[in-house]
Amino acid sequence: MLHCSASAAAATLVCANASKRAGLPSTPAGPGARPRRVTDAPLRLRLDGAALVHNWQALARRSGPAACGAAVKADGYGLGSREVVRRLSEAGCRDFFVANWAEAEAIADVTPAVSVLHGVREEDLAGARRWPQVRPVLNTERQIARWRDSGGGPCDVMVDTGMNRLGVRWDAPGAVFEGLEIETLVSHLACADEDHPMNAEQRVRFAAVAARVPARRYSLANSAGIFLGADYGFDLTRPGLALYGGVPCPAAEGVIRQVVYPEAQVLQRRRMRAGEAAGYNATYVAPADQELAVLNIGYADGYGRGFSDTGTVFAGDIACPVRGRVSMDLLIVDVSAADVVEGDWLTIDYALERAAAASGRSQYELLTGLGRRFDRVWR
Repeated sequence: MLHCSASAAAATLVCANASKRAGLPSTPAGPGARPRRVTDAPLRLRLDGAALVHNWQALARRSGPAACGAAVKADGYGLGSREVVRRLSEAGCRDFFVANWAEAEAIADVTPAVSVLHGVREEDLAGARRWPQVRPVLNTERQIARWRDSGGGPCDVMVDTGMNRLGVRWDAPGAVFEGLEIETLVSHLACADEDHPMNAEQRVRFAAVAARVPARRYSLANSAGIFLGADYGFDLTRPGLALYGGVPCPAAEGVIRQVVYPEAQVLQRRRMRAGEAAGYNATYVAPADQELAVLNIGYADGYGRGFSDTGTVFAGDIACPVRGRVSMDLLIVDVSAADVVEGDWLTIDYALERAAAASGRSQYELLTGLGRRFDRVWR
């Protein structure tokens, strides 16, 4: 029988199967719970709000005297930006970062301050003036001129200190920045998740720019950058991945808690005999008779083909290995050791470090690739 004691991979989960069989609601009520629909989705993300807040508070402590913001781009890394902003705002976060103006508009009414990392295009200007708490992060001299010519006002500016992605070059003449009301001068570390000489080089370059370009605050460190030490903190840190349970570098292990727990419903339990194959292209052949469960999840939901024969699903505290290839909408797992029946909910092993190793995908991809067919259920 299933037990309500969780595995190491699902230590904060409630055993959904036991609740279901006891006749309890599968979707909890309370703040953040979605309104009940005529038909519930066969997929859900259990999102641990306490772990999210814990991660931000741990990163804020690691940031020392610097304030700690939050990157909530890509719809809060796939969790839902409004709910992420609401929880982190209540915890004390005051600075949020998104990619574009559509993302800013989605949270403008629930956040104290938003910075738009991709700057301001001509077609963004009308919307950019609607929300005084939303600022562009200007990335090019053309964007700077556009902002000045449209009336100026508080803005952030990105300086490229070596990544050769977005930003004004770190050695650009000071005249480029004249006439701007810079709230935060920012740069971005390219190699913070590893021991690389470029980290120190970028820090030195950014400090040199900060010494000659006036701004109210200066910001360099992302999630991994926070763990590089106090010299990288400046006035404001901007974690992203680590907020949502990602472990960006070895120093973060044991500090960051898992936030996202995908769960999928069993469509069928079936018996496979020795010598038979499971899934497309017969990549898995059973060495002995075994019991299989077919789950309502696949690569269309973000559970990629890299998990074929490498992924794990949990029935309570029992590990059930993935068998054969992941399909678009379906997943086959070995439940020979588990008491699982049609309609049960099983938990996908989505501890991000481990899932990344199993799938060959980055932790960022694993989070942001989770599809819209999941109900997102906060607790």
